[in-house]
Amino acid sequence: MLCRPLEFRGIPPWFGWQGVIPKAAPRMATIAVDLMFSRLIDPQEILGRIDVAELTTTLREPLDDAVAHTVDELMMRYEPRLWVTMPQFAREAMIRRVQRDVPDLIDEIVTDLRTNLDQIMDLRSIAIDTLVNDKALLVEMVRRVGHHELRFIVRSGLLFGTLLGFVQMVTWAFTHSSWLMPLFGGFTGLVTDWLALQMIFRPVRPWRIFGRIGWQGLFHKRREQVCVDYGDLIATEILTPAKMLEAVLNGERSDRLASILARRMDEFIDTQSAPARPLVMLVAGDSITRVKREIVPEMLAYIRSAAAGFEDHAMRTLDLRNLVIEKTRQLTDDEYEGLLRPAFKQDEWKLVAIGGVLGFLVGELQVHLLLS
Repeated sequence: MLCRPLEFRGIPPWFGWQGVIPKAAPRMATIAVDLMFSRLIDPQEILGRIDVAELTTTLREPLDDAVAHTVDELMMRYEPRLWVTMPQFAREAMIRRVQRDVPDLIDEIVTDLRTNLDQIMDLRSIAIDTLVNDKALLVEMVRRVGHHELRFIVRSGLLFGTLLGFVQMVTWAFTHSSWLMPLFGGFTGLVTDWLALQMIFRPVRPWRIFGRIGWQGLFHKRREQVCVDYGDLIATEILTPAKMLEAVLNGERSDRLASILARRMDEFIDTQSAPARPLVMLVAGDSITRVKREIVPEMLAYIRSAAAGFEDHAMRTLDLRNLVIEKTRQLTDDEYEGLLRPAFKQDEWKLVAIGGVLGFLVGELQVHLLLS
């Protein structure tokens, strides 16, 4: 009932059920992401991990091939006669010049991205939209972070229910009251659910009696493993390089990236044509203008087509997993508890109340079976 069903089932608005977590998806996603970006993830720090020199060295061969292909295609499109009649060595020299200067161009573009990151990409919205639009992922986040705790709720219900059941059995033997079973059932349902939820988060620090018997909130006791699971989830499901790139290329702010690329490409083309600018403008002035206009869509198309090949390198370079793990370890106890507590906090009373109602109904059923 905490996780399923993902969508409301029944007769809306009152008769039916939707899992507590899916129903609260917008609220829970906002709480989780607010914590994520206030204490764990700094977008500037993520982008600052990109080493342009390493990037261009790693991608040297595909970049050179892309430059050669793009130059050849654009020249054949806009100045085919000039390109065909140009000596082979001159064409190769032109391509090599562009290939040589592309790393500097990439460095300038990355610098612009760092400076204008908030205008280009909203990582917070990416994370919230991912969790709200994919309720199954939100449920998976809670399950992966709190799977031991969810299992404990089930097992503790069996243990506490059995202990209280013995008390109920003895009391029934002496009273045979028809109200005993339903009342005990309701009480058992309320107490076991409430106690299990408390034991997940309390006490924060290990608490012992006589130096031997003790307890620590299960979620706090498993802190190291939770940090690792949470880092894995963020890096592989929520803020993946593919999702970040998709937001940059096709998100609400993609026009700002295109504007930056257009300005940088305009400067780059002027620099490439500078040694023979008067001749270039005389022979191919109109074509240069068209190339400047068309080069940005060409670049964006190339980035989209080559994105899959960059993803492994981006995962290694950004190393978001280890960043999140390390920052999660540094959270205060209250902040750390916020990784899972929102799944229960606001609707905790519903889970406890439902446990009481179900316990009451089972107790009533027991009375009918015993007295029939």
